[in-house]
Amino acid sequence: MGAGLVMTAAKRSRVRLLIVTMLFFATTINYADRATLSIAGPSLAKDLGLDAVSMGYVFSAFAWSYVLAQLPGGWLLDRYGAKWVYAGAIFLWSAFTLMQGAVGFFTGFTAVAVLFSLRLLVGLAEAPVFPANARITAAWFPTSERGTASAFFNSSQYFATVLFTPLMGWVVHHYGWHHVFTLMGALGIAFALLWTQVMYGPKEHPSINQAERDYIEAGGALLDMDGRGAAAPVNAGRTIKQLLSNRMLLGIYIGQYCITTLTYFFLTWFPVYLVKERGLSILQAGFAAVLPALCGFIGGILGGWISDMLLKRGYSLTASRKIPIVGGMLLSMCIIGCNYVQADALVVGLMALAFFGKGIGALGWAVVSDTSPRATGGLNGGLFNTFGNTAGITTPIVIGYIVQTTGSFNGALVFVGLNALVAVFCYLVIVGEIRRVELH
Repeated sequence: MGAGLVMTAAKRSRVRLLIVTMLFFATTINYADRATLSIAGPSLAKDLGLDAVSMGYVFSAFAWSYVLAQLPGGWLLDRYGAKWVYAGAIFLWSAFTLMQGAVGFFTGFTAVAVLFSLRLLVGLAEAPVFPANARITAAWFPTSERGTASAFFNSSQYFATVLFTPLMGWVVHHYGWHHVFTLMGALGIAFALLWTQVMYGPKEHPSINQAERDYIEAGGALLDMDGRGAAAPVNAGRTIKQLLSNRMLLGIYIGQYCITTLTYFFLTWFPVYLVKERGLSILQAGFAAVLPALCGFIGGILGGWISDMLLKRGYSLTASRKIPIVGGMLLSMCIIGCNYVQADALVVGLMALAFFGKGIGALGWAVVSDTSPRATGGLNGGLFNTFGNTAGITTPIVIGYIVQTTGSFNGALVFVGLNALVAVFCYLVIVGEIRRVELH
């Protein structure tokens, strides 16, 4: 009988690994398109005559619409399913990214208005992506593998920097900032077409066998990728009210806002910090950003692995998720140490350590997969991402004002470090036990 079980396990297909790889590359392109402006920023700002505050507002444009579209995006996922909503999102955000390359045909206020509008449209189109990632992960992965899977696709935000920042810096240096947008937009459109051919749910994927389907279902996978099989239609307003009144979820939401503050510093102001505060060229800044990004990527994978390892060794789901999150956020506070060193190598080293910690602690989407009500994963993911990406509005603007007022990034780094500390408080004091929410 034991040999039979081993044979059955050995025959299991591993389609879920292909699925999470697709999520990884989709999210890599997603974050690379967000970061295009930070790489093009110094040259673009010079051409358009933008000061630090103006750049802060342009950097934040993406997040305004991204945040406002989270709940509608979550509703679209629950209504129409993850596969086609996601495919449409990839195509649209890539098309709007490509169009940003034409901003150079305009001048003055018109150029700024066109750029701001296109960034708004990119944010609007990208809104369903992370709630869809969480829903697809919950459908395809057993609970004991969900931390690693979520950390894998979430760590792509750093892989995007490792892979694309030097490339985009090189393109700006040799061909001008316009071509960064053209390159990334075309790449995304091609990937959208690939997505439609590869992505299916566990119930209908042509390559999955019964052994894998039985294994993931026994381990807690929801199997329903689209969530349209709910027994009754979901009242969105009442659902949102219940989610917001849940103390555990509220702590998770606020914690995600603080964690995402670190993400948006890295996506928006970090290359500018290296150029303006540390005197690097944009080409040097592109390569200097690789080490922190690589450490964030490694930390992200490690955080998920640690969480799932703790779970398999008998720790509770609560402890398994909280230990990496709290430890990682405490480590990320070393970003403040950059204010007290002069050598560029030490600055990059401290940034690398900070983003390694941030990567370890970035398990929020695993927690969303663990806690979302079964029929409303899209809405819960949308609400979670609404809170998180509000930091995309506040962080660039607050840092812009700090830099403009003080003439230095010192206060900005303290601001970012203190947000990590508040995230620790949320998970230790507010969240409590991590468990799946049941709606009334």
